[in-house]
Amino acid sequence: MLQKVLNNKTSAVYIILVLAGLVGVRWFETQLFYDPLLAYYKQNFKEIKFPEINCFKYTLNLIFRYFINSSLSVVLLWVLFKDKNLLRFSSLLFIGLLILLLLAFFCMLHFDADSNKTNLFYVRRFIIQPIFIMVFIPAFWYQIHYHK
Repeated sequence: MLQKVLNNKTSAVYIILVLAGLVGVRWFETQLFYDPLLAYYKQNFKEIKFPEINCFKYTLNLIFRYFINSSLSVVLLWVLFKDKNLLRFSSLLFIGLLILLLLAFFCMLHFDADSNKTNLFYVRRFIIQPIFIMVFIPAFWYQIHYHK
């Protein structure tokens, strides 16, 4: 399949554009999104006080960033697999995972942020980074090619 994609120059251009979009979201994260935890987690966060967060603004920014990353990920899945059922399934997975991660994040944030600093870091990382696409591509590849 990879050879077929590489032979199709249009697909290769789309893949490059999607990857550039994902990199761009990360590269310009401080300019594009309200995230007081970016600077916080770059410091020795275990030793300093947890920052004040505007929860409404932060939630909107987390959802917006997740939406951009997951939309680009769905486009990448379409370019690689061109399967509508897989697209619907992955879209539902992205939505379900966002709901679960946001619930976990805000429960930890509101109930005891100081003792959950490391857990908050990792849950937030799953929300703001396109980590799921690195799991979905090999999983769907395996499902399509070895479980027909």
